[in-house]
Order: sequence, then structure tokens, then C-alpha cells
Amino acid sequence: MAVSERRGLARGSPAELGQQLVLLLLLGSCCGRIHRLVLTGEKRPNIQLNSFGFYTNGSLEVDLSLLRLGLQETKEKTPLVGFSLTRIRSSSVRSSSTQDPNDCPLQKNSSNPLVLFLINTKDLQVQVRKYGEQKKLFISPGLLPEMPSEPGLPKPEHTVTPKKDSGTSAALDEAKSKPAVSQGDQQGLIGKDEELVWGLDHHNNSYNFSFHVVIGSRAEEGQYSLSFHNCYNLMRGQEQPFDITVMIREKNPEGFLSASEIPLFKLYMVMSACFLAAGVFWVSVLCKNTYNVFKIHWLMAALAFTKSISLLFHSINYYFINSQGHPIEGLAVMHYITHLLKGALLFITIALIGSGWAFVKYVLSDKEKNIFGIVIPLQVLANVAYIVIESREEGASDYGIWKEILFLVDLICCGAILFPVVWSIRHLQDASGTDGKVAVNLAKLKLFRHYYVMVICYVYFTRIIAILLQVAVPFQWQWLYQLLVEGSTLAFFVLTGYKFQPAGDNPYLQLPQEDEEDVQMEQVMTDSGFREGLSKVNKTASGRELL
Repeated sequence: MAVSERRGLARGSPAELGQQLVLLLLLGSCCGRIHRLVLTGEKRPNIQLNSFGFYTNGSLEVDLSLLRLGLQETKEKTPLVGFSLTRIRSSSVRSSSTQDPNDCPLQKNSSNPLVLFLINTKDLQVQVRKYGEQKKLFISPGLLPEMPSEPGLPKPEHTVTPKKDSGTSAALDEAKSKPAVSQGDQQGLIGKDEELVWGLDHHNNSYNFSFHVVIGSRAEEGQYSLSFHNCYNLMRGQEQPFDITVMIREKNPEGFLSASEIPLFKLYMVMSACFLAAGVFWVSVLCKNTYNVFKIHWLMAALAFTKSISLLFHSINYYFINSQGHPIEGLAVMHYITHLLKGALLFITIALIGSGWAFVKYVLSDKEKNIFGIVIPLQVLANVAYIVIESREEGASDYGIWKEILFLVDLICCGAILFPVVWSIRHLQDASGTDGKVAVNLAKLKLFRHYYVMVICYVYFTRIIAILLQVAVPFQWQWLYQLLVEGSTLAFFVLTGYKFQPAGDNPYLQLPQEDEEDVQMEQVMTDSGFREGLSKVNKTASGRELL
């Protein structure tokens, strides 16, 4: 399970970092949609635990097995520790983004759908308050009974029931809220703006309780965000560390996937087949035109196959997450490895094509080498950030930092790969009027401008437009974000292959590649009479000599 004590990758030698990365893969790949978060010495006042899209009959189970607070005496009447369950527009728009960071979410009334679980450690109670129109949102103490794994087996007994929470201590039996507990046990839900009181267990200076929520109708369907709040730590300089261990199980009628993730298994499987077909077709083109094939053409083929394999493992992971609540460790590690290779190959290939390597020249300039020296390490860092994000729980203390690193590094890489294309365009513009090969350089210039536009469109569609689409569409259509990203990537691969295909009628490959030194040497040999009686030798675009 993902445990949040791991605050990041420790400093050390490359071998130690590699071992830690492999350990992170093995430990973090099993969290899935059954989440377990362990925080020790935490001081954050607000912790975003998870976000999930529920359909009708979907369920949320929360088991707070340990809560240890280092609180001082306070005059506040309203409990300042607890959970909040909020319905949000989409997973990319957090409800807390519009709130004042100094305000306590547990002390606010709301007309929007909101459920508060207030932990009263003094009276050993959990007060449940519901706001907004949520008539069919059923909230009850305890966890749902586990269903039998095989047909014909008897159902297991309820290990946790509402009655257990309502009679956990003698202090609670004497509390004035006892009638409210019995009412909650009978109904199992609360109405609009009503309050329900449950029992709170207290053992060894720690508190624990559990509850579950069931989506009872289509009106309650949506994207829900679960957060934990300790408003005592809102005052800077007066934070008190606390420990928390919580298990979260989210489920829809079809499985453990969120509403926006249910189509991803089929989507990634179809896109994997498309990239595989594109790779096979590209290899067949290379085999038919072996004379004009460059090394970078085979690099493009390797990229297509690596992308296909990465999507295949990603699809299989979603299948097991949906059925079991967590992926298979070996398959998850294979997905991370192929994702790392795919990301590195993608940016290297784009930069090599943009610099004209193998097509126009065989040696990279110092500036282009510096670009590769920047992009490759950043891609490794971006993939490490991706692995950490996928393997950590959303409530982990370093989750937000790694997410910001991934976004920033990805933007830097997207900007860096444009520089070789821009330099090639400027070089061709300067050379078109000086070396006497205007038509040749203009043809090159036109092709590089087309490629520059292609790269810009690819970056915009997969980074900016896709994010805007994710914010705009409803929660059940969030998978259109992945469809746009994968579709744009496939279109970019196909257009790049078409522009730089190793065909005899490709105008780019028909361009002579004589440089200035060859022209000057030919002029010297002609003037000296050394070439009398010799036939002229021309270089083709592939570097081979034709008499």
C-alpha cells in the first residue's frame, strides 16, 4: 500500500536512487482503488484524500482506524476535526480552490451538496451534518458487509454494524445524544440539513470510527471529493502534529473504477491496436524502400511499438483495478518501464527530426547537443514524477509537489524540443540567399515549417486543449481527455511518418546534400585539370554514391 512516510526520493548515489525507484514501483503499484493512507507527524490543516465519480448504487466506505491528536484545550463549541464529502464539477476542479485557506470548512454552512463528519473528542461523538438537496444519499455508520467471492457461498457476518459504533463506551451511553444514535440505526440515513450522532471509539489515546455512503438515485450521481480537516492547525506557528490511518474503498456497480475511468480499459486496448498497426505498416514501408532508410526511421518504428506496449499494459492494469481494486504488481511495473521508454523516445525522436539529423546532416551542433543534454534528464525526472503520482495516495504529503514537478518539467521539455526546429528554419532562411541553392533550401524550409506547426499543434492538443476539455465536460465524460491525448498522438505519428517517409518520390529525400566544402573541392579539381577523363559522382540524400 502507498504509505505517506516516504516524503520523496532520498539523496544518494545513482545506484541507490535506482534501487529506491524499483522499490517504489514494487510498493506503490498495489494501491489501486482500495486506498490506505498512513500519515505520521502531519501538520497540514486540510488533506485532500481522494476524488471519485459515482453512479447510482455506488458506495464509499471510510474506516478511520487511528487518529491521534496532540490538541490543547479549546473554547470552540463546534468540533474542528473531521471529514468533508463534497460534490464537485470534475476531478480537475477542487472545491477547496475557491476557499480562503484561513477558513475552516467544518464551520461553514453551504447550499451546495455537502456532508460533514465532525469528530467530537470530548464527548466521544461523531456528528454528521448534511447540506443541500441530497435526499437519496444514504449515510450510515460502519462498513458494508463483504459479498461472497464465489456463488453459492454463504454471506459473511457483519463484522462492523451501526450498533457497535453506538455503544462503544460508557460515556456515550450516558450522553444526551443517545436517542439520535438509535434513530440513525433505524433509518441509516439523514435528511436535508439534519444531524446524526454516532459513537466514537477511544483506545490507547487514539480514536477510530467508520462509515459508508451509498448513492441512492441518479440525482446524487457525480464526482465526490473526500477531505480530512484539522482546523486547529490553521494558525501558523501553532500547528500540532497528528497521526492518522484511514482506509477508503470506492466502488461503482460495475467495479472499482471511477465513472470517468470505466471506458479506459477498452479505449487503451483499441489505441494500443492502432499504434501496433501503425508500427507494422511503418516497418513494411521501410522494408520496401531499404535504399532510402535512415537510422531515425527505425527509431520511429521503435517508438510506435513502445507506445503500443505501454498502452497495452495500461489497459490490463485498469482491467484488474476494476475487478480487484488494485493492479497486478508485475504488470504495473512493466507499464511504468514502457512508459519511461516511450517518453524518452518521443522527445528524442522529435528533437532529432527537428534538427535534421540523418536527413540533412550527420553531426549535431553544440547547441543541439545541449538540448539533448537538457531534455533527456528532464524526461527521466518527469517519468519518476509520473511513477510517484501513480503509486502514491492523493493525500500523501509530497503528492502535490510531484504533480507540480511533472507539469513543469513536461512544459519545459515541450518548449525545448522546438528549439532545434527553429534553428533549422533560421539556418535555411539565411542560407537560401547566399549559397546559390535557393530552390533546394526553400523546399527544406517549407518542410521544416510544416513540421514546426505539427509539433505546436501536438503540444497544444495534448497539454492545453485536453486540460480545458477535462474541466468543461461532466464527470462521466472525463475519459474524453485521454481520447483526445491518444488520438492527437496517433495523428502526430501518422503525419510525421508521412512527411518523412523513405519513398523515392518524397521531395525531401530527392534534395542534393552537397555541402560547401564539396563544391569548393570540385571547383579546385576542375580548374587544375585533375578531373579530366573522370565522370562526375553525385551524392544522394541517403549518403550513397551514384555514378
